[in-house]
Amino acid sequence: MDQTTTLAPTGPFEARYLAFLETIPHLRPRLHRYCARMTGSVMDGEDIVQEALFQAYRRLDRYDDTRDLAPWIFRIAHNQCIDFLRRRRVRRNAEVAALGPEAVMPDAVPAGAMLHHSVEHLVLALAPKERACILLKDVLEHTLEEIAEMIGASTGAVKSALNRGRVKLDAMRNKPLVSAAIKAKPSDQHLLRLYVERFNLKDWDGIRELITADAQLLVADRFAGPLRNAPYFARYESMTVPWRMAVGEVDGILSIVSLEPKDGHWMPHSIIEVEIADDRIARVVDFRHCPWVMASTSSVNVLAA
Repeated sequence: MDQTTTLAPTGPFEARYLAFLETIPHLRPRLHRYCARMTGSVMDGEDIVQEALFQAYRRLDRYDDTRDLAPWIFRIAHNQCIDFLRRRRVRRNAEVAALGPEAVMPDAVPAGAMLHHSVEHLVLALAPKERACILLKDVLEHTLEEIAEMIGASTGAVKSALNRGRVKLDAMRNKPLVSAAIKAKPSDQHLLRLYVERFNLKDWDGIRELITADAQLLVADRFAGPLRNAPYFARYESMTVPWRMAVGEVDGILSIVSLEPKDGHWMPHSIIEVEIADDRIARVVDFRHCPWVMASTSSVNVLAA
């Protein structure tokens, strides 16, 4: 999974920022839907949303409050998506170069995308500008003028991108999509199983043995900073709602799934994204407070609890 820029604050989010988030609850699911479909991953999409919202908050003193807030925030998120896609392209090119001239790495549908023929997922095969215009017009139903403001283009450029995208989509509708999913390494699966096992036992010292010295934590809408001394584990230990962690696959990506009881069964409640470096956990992103992330998934399979 790709890592976006780490949020600037360290520690619990300040009250003013939380108050800003409370002013845009209607915007969050739509913003996440857009970013998730641009990147092909509900988790990468929310990572981008989190960074975009904090950037917007930092720029509020420069914002013309006589204008609608939504297009401005969408434009910030759109630029974040483009940067994300550019970094991913650079990394793929480097991987191809490392594998040699005979290597072929198709720019196919990422693992985080549903593999069925709907506009929202076929768009992943389009160029970023075409993808953005199709999503904003045909999925989120914005006007041409709104889209132009959101992506920083003229209405004429938006029309051209829409036409190109729609022609390509028509040609793709009856063709099978190929997943570019990469199977997780056995060592990564083993590490996550250890993490989940120790989390369920509330063996916090044991978990600290599994993380890097500078591991980062993002509890979406709540906290950002170093994991090692964060109040994260204490918060889970003090929760009155029953929970347990499980290793799972979210849209084909190895993840951790938080379960809660419902009708006598342990059911998926939220997603935790874990990034691994050198056989240690380097970053944890907990989406417990963002229910739209789970709601946007195509599939959640619990592998071990």
